[in-house]
Amino acid sequence: MDYYLRINPSAREAISEVHRCEPYVYAQMIAGKEAFTPGEAKNSWLTGTAAWNYAAITQFILGIRPAYEGLEIRPVIPASWPGFEAVREYRGTRYEIQVERSGPGNEVRLEVDGIPVNGTVIPLPPAGTRLIHVLVNLS
Repeated sequence: MDYYLRINPSAREAISEVHRCEPYVYAQMIAGKEAFTPGEAKNSWLTGTAAWNYAAITQFILGIRPAYEGLEIRPVIPASWPGFEAVREYRGTRYEIQVERSGPGNEVRLEVDGIPVNGTVIPLPPAGTRLIHVLVNLS
């Protein structure tokens, strides 16, 4: 989360006159202090950073990522977040995910349709399953 907040375009709004880039766009690079225009963003709109950050946010901060055995849910969110809700379509099934915090850590306890699951991977459901409710408790 710390790394993401450092590169998040909106975090650069206070220096937009130096950065000279839209506050919602990732730049390919930022000129260093030895450059002719130090601090200026270069090649905005020409980077794959937004796509990579989407993957980092959804798969590693929110912790919802595909696995061969099923859908893994292992959020690593700040202690100040009370939780979140998400919907993920995976292999033809809709997962409605509710994450609730009961402690300061990111230890995961999963319930799938009211039944506890060991670990962080929800096994693949039987063919034809359309909807799964997931409750994640972080402590």
